Amino acid sequence: MFLNRKKEMKSKKVNSAILLMYSPDKKGLVAAVTKFLAANNGNILFLEQHVDSQEKAFFMRIEWDLSKFKIPRDNIGNVFNKQVAAKFKMKWQLYFSDVSPKMAIFVSKFSHCLYDILSRMESGDYNVEIPLIISNHQEIREIAQKFNIDFYYFDKNNRNRKTQEKAELKLLKDYNIDFLVLARYMQVLSKDFIKQYPNKIINIHHSFLPAFAGARPYHSAYKRGVKIIGATSHYVTDALDAGPIIEQDVIRVSHADRVSDMVRKGQDLEKVVLSKAIWYHLMRKTMVYKNRVIVFN
Repeated sequence: MFLNRKKEMKSKKVNSAILLMYSPDKKGLVAAVTKFLAANNGNILFLEQHVDSQEKAFFMRIEWDLSKFKIPRDNIGNVFNKQVAAKFKMKWQLYFSDVSPKMAIFVSKFSHCLYDILSRMESGDYNVEIPLIISNHQEIREIAQKFNIDFYYFDKNNRNRKTQEKAELKLLKDYNIDFLVLARYMQVLSKDFIKQYPNKIINIHHSFLPAFAGARPYHSAYKRGVKIIGATSHYVTDALDAGPIIEQDVIRVSHADRVSDMVRKGQDLEKVVLSKAIWYHLMRKTMVYKNRVIVFN
């Protein structure tokens, strides 16, 4: 029944193409793109633009109906690049709404974000395939089995890290993975690993960093009497926990909250913030420029 529901949901959606682009700001950019679509019978569904006056950079996300579009989908990129992008020195990416990306989940001992992602996938909220889960804890295997997802265990230490990452990358290639989510994965990825998935690894962490780093941040925050706790989701770079931010949020706490209350509230917030970051990525609403993320509404 679940599969039939997903098929029914997909069948009701308009088959569309999405272009994400940025370029030096210049007069006529929007007109050139919309003229290109109109000339080829493309009905625009959504259009959002942003100009960074400080960087003098132009950003745009545009989505259009493909049902009567004249250019075959496998040639859209070539024609757009020749007629529009090259003229304006645009950097662009083209996506199609009927393509379900393949996502791999990396997770350690804490499973709250993992359960949240899997429930959203099962309910049809995410147009995504999750063919495998990777963990450095065997306990996660049972969760993967409940959802009929392949599970792989990699125990890591300073001696075997390079070998284990090589095996993980081979798995990701074998499964044709498009992007990764670190759903509270308490292992640091190497520079060589990250280079294989630039701006395609999404992480979540509490927003105490760097003030309360370490294994027990909520205990440290409790001792300091903090009044706000938060969560941050970002793309992973080789600068630890300093990659371009996708989504953030905060919640107030008080002297009446115990450590367990702070942990519970913090984990709830982590689930929400991570789910929004994944949603923006799946909907092709994010563009990374330098160390910032443009998130289109």
